[in-house]
Amino acid sequence: MKFTHIAALCALSTAATFTQAAPVWQDFSITGLYGENYAHPVGMVDDLEQTTITAEYAAGLKYGDFFAFADRTNNDLSGNETYFEVAPRLSLGAVSGQKLAVGPIKDVLIATTWEGGEGFNNYLYGIGFDLELPYFKYAQLNFYKADNDKDISQDDYQMTFAYGLPFKVGAEDFLVDGFLDWSTAEKNNHASELNWTSQYKWNVGKHISPDTKLYVGIEHSVWNNKYAIKGLDEHNVSALVKYHF
Repeated sequence: MKFTHIAALCALSTAATFTQAAPVWQDFSITGLYGENYAHPVGMVDDLEQTTITAEYAAGLKYGDFFAFADRTNNDLSGNETYFEVAPRLSLGAVSGQKLAVGPIKDVLIATTWEGGEGFNNYLYGIGFDLELPYFKYAQLNFYKADNDKDISQDDYQMTFAYGLPFKVGAEDFLVDGFLDWSTAEKNNHASELNWTSQYKWNVGKHISPDTKLYVGIEHSVWNNKYAIKGLDEHNVSALVKYHF
């Protein structure tokens, strides 16, 4: 089945769920980041200062889940740029009415992602797994075939692990969440990438009110062969402020 068919099925399922019933849960947040060690292909630098504003939306649906974000970045080399991802997943367990849990696997899903930015679009499709891991609030493992913009990058395969791990120190609430992307090497100098980005956050909002979620902390990014460019490596720590509405 072509990606367009799979994407259409996921989009229709997501749209139907939104129109017929409210999400089981949903979350909208805004994040501000500032770091001084971003990597950039112009000059192969790894000490670029950059500010980023990120809007995120996540929802659990009757027949799957939905996640989307948009980054608005600014630095001296690229100026202002926008990058976004839209990632609906369709639960095969919910659609079939069958329990697909086995071992640490809670559910099996059709996983799709649309990546877009300044002049390019990539489309990823594959299979995903929701995992039940001790202490984790959530854990997802997705395997994709990436149909990349051929003017920029070769097609490849990608694995994505996303996670959230809350914990307490005394009366204070903390959260570690993030993702690890790994993609395959391909021909024509398309290197294998590894991007491990985690946020380490303290919820200061609970000191304003019990329901306020205002986090401060850092985002740590380790990105080897960034943009599939061999030798373009990033090791960056950014200051972070994040508010959940």
